[in-house]
Amino acid sequence: MRFGIFVPQGWRLDLVDIEPADQWAVMRELAERFDSGGVWESIWVYDHFHTTPVPTDEATHEAWSLMSAFAASTSRVRLGQMCTAMSYRNPAYLAKVAATVDLISGGRVEMGIGAGWYEHEWRAYGYGFPPAGERLGRLDEGVQIFRQAWRTGRATLDGRYYQVDGAIVHPRPLQENGIPIWIAGGGEKKTLRIAAKYANYTNFSAVPDEFIRKSEILREHCAEVGTDFAAITRSANFNAVVGSTETEVQERLSLIVDRYAPFLGADAAKTYVTDNFASSAATGTPEQIAERLGAVEDLGLGYAILNFPEAAYDTSGIELFEREVVPALGG
Repeated sequence: MRFGIFVPQGWRLDLVDIEPADQWAVMRELAERFDSGGVWESIWVYDHFHTTPVPTDEATHEAWSLMSAFAASTSRVRLGQMCTAMSYRNPAYLAKVAATVDLISGGRVEMGIGAGWYEHEWRAYGYGFPPAGERLGRLDEGVQIFRQAWRTGRATLDGRYYQVDGAIVHPRPLQENGIPIWIAGGGEKKTLRIAAKYANYTNFSAVPDEFIRKSEILREHCAEVGTDFAAITRSANFNAVVGSTETEVQERLSLIVDRYAPFLGADAAKTYVTDNFASSAATGTPEQIAERLGAVEDLGLGYAILNFPEAAYDTSGIELFEREVVPALGG
């Protein structure tokens, strides 16, 4: 199994109590740490503008600005977003941005892309909130623009949602055939079909029954559009809280509840952490996590991207994962 890791950027209330002026230093230090070892193949951020699970005035740093900064401050790890919302930026413009970041990084960018879902920030930023069918149509057309731009240096598309006419994207990315594309989302009729047509990677649920179902549907779409299912690496995201004992895991979860409580209230914070962190396959002792991740790896999961909610404050859980879980999974 291959491993990526999220760098805290504020979106998940993971930089609370750190002064905004000091937050870049925290992010850069973590990125450099992940870059210097051999465990993490990639570092990731989210493409969001307002915090979750509720919008707050806490800082949320913009994804592609961070991509450029990480490109200049690291030298080995690959750089991804899980995932960029297509409609937040014109796709020809975004193709140009990503190509520039790819050059700055020496050819290390991944394009995580999806239809977008966070209605509050869509409306707040003046994007409206189109129906799912339109958002997915924009995803399909936008990826077509990416592929043209990165492979030929120009893009032309007279689409339903996007019209570009000879958009020039020079310099092109350093990577042969352009930047790898990760299609994020598990929608079975449209998203997985878009993935079958264009994706190098997918990103959807790792709950075993769901993973099996969506993998089979992806396989069917690949057969219908004439692409190679085996060539698509399937990935999933995991919230990770790691402790050497179950008691330590509970102590770490309690600290996360305390961080969310001022924004959600004590009861809602406990429920949120239970639903989103305590129940994760990557929460527990190293032995428990290795067993759970190993089971979904056996089903075909090839890439795990981990979010450690403590990362900005305490890296001991990350160190435990690196030391005991990764070797158990052959990473």
